[in-house]
Amino acid sequence: MTVTQMRVVKSEWVKFRSLWSCVLVVTVAVLGMIGIGWVASYFINADWAHLRPREIARFNPVATAMDGYNMAQLAIGTLGVLLVTGEYTTGLIRATMAAVPDRLRVLWAKLGVYTAITFVLMMVTSFVTFQGGQWLLASHGTSLAAPGVSRVVIATGVYLTLVGMLGVAFGALVRNTAGGIAALLGVLLVLPAIFGVLPQTWQDDINKFLPSEAGQAALSVVPDPVLLSPWVGMGLFAVYVVIAVAFAAVFLKRRDV
Repeated sequence: MTVTQMRVVKSEWVKFRSLWSCVLVVTVAVLGMIGIGWVASYFINADWAHLRPREIARFNPVATAMDGYNMAQLAIGTLGVLLVTGEYTTGLIRATMAAVPDRLRVLWAKLGVYTAITFVLMMVTSFVTFQGGQWLLASHGTSLAAPGVSRVVIATGVYLTLVGMLGVAFGALVRNTAGGIAALLGVLLVLPAIFGVLPQTWQDDINKFLPSEAGQAALSVVPDPVLLSPWVGMGLFAVYVVIAVAFAAVFLKRRDV
């Protein structure tokens, strides 16, 4: 039987849907994002009369409903790493590469399947989270028609998709689960914390170019003047992801299984 890219894609899809761990982590990402946003929205509305004027002044209905994306990015990114490193851990990667001698086809198939799944699920989850959150906020909520709101909801789905792609790239680069997850979290969470100890003027010049800060520039209704403009920042984050995937492809081609 001839090995084609479509057959490799179908194989990766079968692997994904047949693994209970994949389904579980995706479910955690979806329910976690929805649950955190809805619970926060419910309690903000229920406790509105007791909020301090300062808290009311800083209240953001979109950020309240969408706050669960932080948990979702950890789950989606981690699963991206596991999709690759899991096969190295079990030794299944040898059978995969023996069946598909062109290693890059395997990488493109894994990346394509996971990107498609993540994009659909996270985009739907983003809209469901927002709409449910605004309903729970009642009169304190907003709508998709408000300035900047639809952009934030769409950008959240795009950002989480890119995080998933980055996870796959790090998994292929490191080929070790703990190392891959550590690298991913280092880029998304640790780098901003490290540069956060610099003088404020340095932070303003550097932080906006960090991967997570660039991607999250689009996740605020009112753009932060210190960060890049929303879609420019998302574009830069996408460039970082493409670079990581390119390095993963090069190393996968050159290294032994």
